[in-house]
Amino acid sequence: MPTPHRFKFYSAVKTARKIIDSCLVWDNHGCLPLRPQDDSFLPQLSRYRAAGIDHISLNIGFGDDGIEKHIRMIAAFRQWIAQRADQYVLVRSVQDIEQARATGRLAVSFDIEGANAVGDQASLVQLYFDLGVRWMLLAYNRNNLAAGGCLDEDIGLTDFGRRLIDEMNRVGMVVCCSHGGDRTARDVMAYAQGPVIFSHSNPNSVRKHPRNISDELMRQCAKTGGVVGINGVGPFLGDNDVRSDTFVRHLDYAVQLIGPEHVALGLDFVFDQAEVDAGMAEMKHIFPPELGFSNGMNFVKPEQLEEIVEGLIRLGYLEHDLQAILGGNLMRVAKQVWKTPS
Repeated sequence: MPTPHRFKFYSAVKTARKIIDSCLVWDNHGCLPLRPQDDSFLPQLSRYRAAGIDHISLNIGFGDDGIEKHIRMIAAFRQWIAQRADQYVLVRSVQDIEQARATGRLAVSFDIEGANAVGDQASLVQLYFDLGVRWMLLAYNRNNLAAGGCLDEDIGLTDFGRRLIDEMNRVGMVVCCSHGGDRTARDVMAYAQGPVIFSHSNPNSVRKHPRNISDELMRQCAKTGGVVGINGVGPFLGDNDVRSDTFVRHLDYAVQLIGPEHVALGLDFVFDQAEVDAGMAEMKHIFPPELGFSNGMNFVKPEQLEEIVEGLIRLGYLEHDLQAILGGNLMRVAKQVWKTPS
């Protein structure tokens, strides 16, 4: 049995808001609309900072999206953010995150969901890293040239996938196993150097779903020094259940299993519900309706952060562990893996 990390006593003076304000808060995955000519949703980035989040990793592409779409999307995001330097900081280093927090601005980095972003050219990893991408997962639900997806006949890590990981290790990009199959995740964690993460994956023992991950995968992740980021996607939490208490149940399960030093936040909040609905209807090979991918999918909102912390306090979490979960663990991984961009 895992060693419990609950405690009987917690100072009544320590409120959720005080803890949020006192430490780095890092959400490792958020999804704005992937439309490079449409910046109408980008002002909603301010919701993260208002909720108490200091650093957000924004997705720039997923699944079947190819090289051109990823490049166009990150260019659009970077331009919009750079034009608002009084509110946002484009992240190149951990020092940028610290500076953004110290000056009351939101730090923004980027992530990629699936190796289709590089096609058959591993050297593109360096370009993406230089543009601000700090983690990439290898497969998005379905198989590709690099690895097997969690909703496919998992082929495991391929020779190209190993070359891709070699390049990610070289440049300092974090390797992520979310959306990958069980065999693929085991292959990746056995092969990659340093910490490997599940940026936004929930315990299958709490909610049975092929996108969620087993206790054994979580333990292996912890052994690499990595973290499991708990997401706020309704079908992965429960029956489209995005109550804060439901999110806390998943997070607490992970902490009891692998310790507070290996758990983080990866909310996966999607801002444009209409885009979600259209995508589910159009891409049924990636989002099978029978697995809960249908119109009306719910997401935990950034504004629920305070409720989530309150829920953890009620369970008796100490401030030190809350600071680790809210951002300290991801900062530790970043300091260990990220390298200075060329």
